[in-house]
Amino acid sequence: MLRALEQIRRMRGGAQSHLMRCDDGYYYVVKFQNNPQHTRVLVNELLGTRLAARLGLPTVSVDIVAVSEELIRLTPELAMELPRARIPCQPGLQFGSRFPGDPRQLTLHDFLPDEQLRAVENVHTFAGMLVFDKWTCNTNGRQTVFFSKGNQTAEQSAVRYETRMIDQGFCFNAGEWNFPDAPLRGLYARNRVYEGVTGMESFAPWLERLDKQASERVLDETSREIPPEWYADDYDALLRLLEQLHRRRQRVPDLILEAKRCNRRPFPNWT
Repeated sequence: MLRALEQIRRMRGGAQSHLMRCDDGYYYVVKFQNNPQHTRVLVNELLGTRLAARLGLPTVSVDIVAVSEELIRLTPELAMELPRARIPCQPGLQFGSRFPGDPRQLTLHDFLPDEQLRAVENVHTFAGMLVFDKWTCNTNGRQTVFFSKGNQTAEQSAVRYETRMIDQGFCFNAGEWNFPDAPLRGLYARNRVYEGVTGMESFAPWLERLDKQASERVLDETSREIPPEWYADDYDALLRLLEQLHRRRQRVPDLILEAKRCNRRPFPNWT
């Protein structure tokens, strides 16, 4: 567990998270228990990111971050802006995702033009992201960030990028913890990232990992990290969520085929 030392700035997004410096020397995007979306999104973030990492997807490091009452009292910016009120962030254990570098030096992009998407070296992982998002029924658009790789030289003809998968808050349908599947859900907004998909075999490595990594033992071990206050001490609800996740592994190929048949036609090179 980490301890927050300093608030840097408010971040964009409905959860009203904050960039904070922690006692390990790194910066984290911190979501608070009393965020406007739901307390359960902290569960979704920790559980979802841990499971995505087990599939070999490009995630960021995540941890539990303790934010003290004193820090909140001394930092007026640590507040939730509600329609008719402004309330302080709740002290205690929060969710933190590590900023993938020094925020004073690293520029993150949440959008790249189509041509630059071809310069993303790990663009093939978007197929794996879709497997993950179909499995977890992510009801928000897939959120990723892009950043240019270090050590670029003047002789290089084009900047190369990497992507990191962020924001698992709306997996399991946010605070509802159910799975309202739909063909377009889980798809990234740009078909360009799926140009390497030529058929179901393109998803096979990710589906094999899912079958191995989503065992009941793994789900149980991962869930033990979650602070009970994030799910209101309702362990039965958490257990039902894990049981549904375990059963859903077998549905993922059918969900991908439903996406393939939708009017958007996301896989331009599927033969």
